[in-house]
Amino acid sequence: MKKHLILIFLFIGLSSTAQKQDVQKVIEDFFVGFHQKDTIKLKSVCSDKIILQSISESKTKGNKLSNESSAEFYKSISSIPSNMKFSEKILSYNIQIDGAMAHVWAPYEFYLNDKLSHSGVNTFTLFKENDAWKIIYLIDTRRK
Repeated sequence: MKKHLILIFLFIGLSSTAQKQDVQKVIEDFFVGFHQKDTIKLKSVCSDKIILQSISESKTKGNKLSNESSAEFYKSISSIPSNMKFSEKILSYNIQIDGAMAHVWAPYEFYLNDKLSHSGVNTFTLFKENDAWKIIYLIDTRRK
């Protein structure tokens, strides 16, 4: 009986780890597409109905919530000049999963031409449909 319980808990732990790895891979693929300015890659990991928001934090101007449509987002990515060097470095992943929903908390630093531009946290909500995780919601904070 003890062996069966140990095997069950081991299986549950391995299954949870595998799901977290699948979710993290989606986020990593998102940033591969982002850095390559590849909107096809980005669209492959995002829902058609993705919601995009940003919170800009400023001591002088206060906090501001902005919304962006997916069309605006993809257009802004594809129109980044080829001579502009940019990199978003994810510092860690905190992944929580409940059934077909996952939430990812990912602190980051954003660099333009090798200089720190801003930092904050990305949060992603994903939905698992037909055995594939898709990003349905992305909100980030931005502070200088």
